[in-house]
Parts: sequence; structure tokens; C-alpha cells
Amino acid sequence: MMLVVAGTTSSAQQSTPPPDTTPFSKAAAAVADARKIVTPQGVEENRAIPINGIQQWISVRGKDRRNPILLLLHGGPGSAEMPDDWTFQTPWEDYFTVVEWDQRGAGKTYAMNDPKAVAPTMTVPQMVSDTEQIIQYLRRAYGKQKIILLGHSWGTVLGVMIAQKHPEWLYAYVGVGQWVNTQRSEREGYDFVLSQARTQHNSAAVKELEALAPYPGDGAAFTLDKVNTERKWVMFYGGLAWGRKDYKWDVHAWALSPDYTQSELDAVSDGTGYSISHLLPMLTNIDFDKTTTFHCPVFLFMGRHDYTTSYTVAEIWFHTVKAPKKEFIRFEDAAHMVMQEEPGRFLLHLVEDVRPLAEKAGDAAPGEVLEK
Repeated sequence: MMLVVAGTTSSAQQSTPPPDTTPFSKAAAAVADARKIVTPQGVEENRAIPINGIQQWISVRGKDRRNPILLLLHGGPGSAEMPDDWTFQTPWEDYFTVVEWDQRGAGKTYAMNDPKAVAPTMTVPQMVSDTEQIIQYLRRAYGKQKIILLGHSWGTVLGVMIAQKHPEWLYAYVGVGQWVNTQRSEREGYDFVLSQARTQHNSAAVKELEALAPYPGDGAAFTLDKVNTERKWVMFYGGLAWGRKDYKWDVHAWALSPDYTQSELDAVSDGTGYSISHLLPMLTNIDFDKTTTFHCPVFLFMGRHDYTTSYTVAEIWFHTVKAPKKEFIRFEDAAHMVMQEEPGRFLLHLVEDVRPLAEKAGDAAPGEVLEK
């Protein structure tokens, strides 16, 4: 779980952001120009599509439409990753058609719909249904039988549920910062930061953390204020991004986003708080301990220092998983933000371990043949 609280477009209409006068607008325009897709078989689309009664925003980018589709389910709930995807995604687009999606209540989707009208639909089953509809849309629109589904943090909750319900739609499920058991994962993160605070004689941290006990608590006791306090110290002690004490490095990258205006970036923060406030009570007792039989390949990409969604809890769960193929890939110099912390190794494993499953089915652009 990555908790960081800090007008409707038709489905056929491409995004046309209004002029941006922020100090970073020229730099963002340069980023957009540098990553523009110009290949003959390429795809670069940003649009809203109707999903389950509301408009929902997607980005589709890739150098060759013949490549497999990789759908990224962002974390949070509500933490859209599209604003900083430019920091890690561009090389992916050589090998995959990458789809980013601002989920119900998140990012541009949050900004395009009336939050009060959407509020009654902010439930886990509704989010699963939205994911099903997105996948069905992508399969139809791009002529694919299967896709690769990659979930990050909260997105792994949706990812596991989809992999259970529709394995026939997936070449593979990839869990990054895998969420397994809310209670055990939260307890482990709390124990870690409290131990660090005591060892380093951080009296402010010790005071705030001890005031949360017993943490996380069940039901109404698991509150947003408690989670945010615990997450503040998880960040400080490197359990979100290894070796970093806060989230500013990532938020700063948003300012150079080629896809978001400043008002849309403001909506990202608003959408995070909105989504968590509605979904947190439903997430208290998420437990995949007995969800261990999969009928599609399963990969876990885990940062060794992840105390946001526990590395240890995920590793123990993985050993019980039964799947046609499974791999657990550990990133030694990363915590929860693996895609940004070790982007080269992350892509290497996507290409060498996951993509071949689509290649075997003929769902990939032909590679170069080199003389030897």
C-alpha cells in the first residue's frame, strides 16, 4: 500500500492540454518532444474512454503495435503514476505497448468526473470491474488475445483478483511491491520504523509511533491519520525508496510531466486523499494468504528494503504459490519504488523473463537478426 497524502472528454477525443505557464512548462514540452513516438508501427494515444458509467483516462504508448500490451495498475489507492512515468517508461516502449490508466478516483479520471457522484461507486468490487472493462477494451481495440498485467502496490490487489478471475486474458501477472496481508504487512513496517527510531534515538519519531499502538488496528481503528503517520516514518527510514527520507524526489518529477497541466497535477494529490478515504476501510483485512493457486504465470518484483508492502510477507507467500511458471526477483538496492530505483534491472527482467511468454505466442514485433 503506497499511501502518500500530500470537463468530460469523449472516448475519441485526443488530449489537448491548455497552455501551461508554470516555470517548468518549457522543460515539460522538451520531455514530450524527446519521447514522441515517430516509428511507422508506433502508437501514442492519450484519451478518455467510457468505463462503467464514467470517463476514465488512459495513455497508450509503444514503438511497435505488434508488441505485447503491458497494462500498469498504479498504487495508492489513488496514486496515479502517469505523471512520472516519463522517468522510467520510455525504454519499455521498445518492447511493449505500455498502457497507463488513471483509475476511478485518481488523477485525470478524478478531475474529469464529479467526485460526489462517483463516491458511492468507490469500492473494491467496482475497481475490479473497471479493470476487467479496461482489459476487454484493450484486447478489442488493439487486436490482442492476451496482455501482460503489472500491478504496483495497491494495484497488486486488483492484479491478483484479475489473475484469479481471468487467467485466460493474461500472458503473466507481475506484482511489484506485492500486497499480501494488510495486518501482517503493516505490523512489520511499524515494527521496523519503531526499532529504527529507538536505535537512532529519534525521540520525535518514537513519540509519534508509540502513540499509534496497537498498530495497525482492525476496522475503525485503522485510520487514515494513523497510516499517514506511520508512512511518514517509513519514508524517513528508507522503506519507500531506499536511501531517501521523503517523497519529494518523485513529486518533483511531476513538474516535468509532458502529460499533465498544473491543475491536473493538483488533482492527483486530491484524488489520492479522496480514494484512500473511501477505500481504506475496505482494505483493512485484505488477505491473500490462501490465494495461492494461479492458472497464469506469476512474477514478483520486490525491493529488498520494502517496508511499505512487506518484502518478507510477499516472499513467504510466494513460496506457497502454485502457477504454471513463477519467479521471485529481488532488487537489492530498492524498496517500494522499484521501477524508479532500479530502472535498468527492472526492464531487463521484464524483457528477459516476462516478454518471452508473449513471444512464444507470436505476440511481439520481430527482433533484429545479427550476423555472427
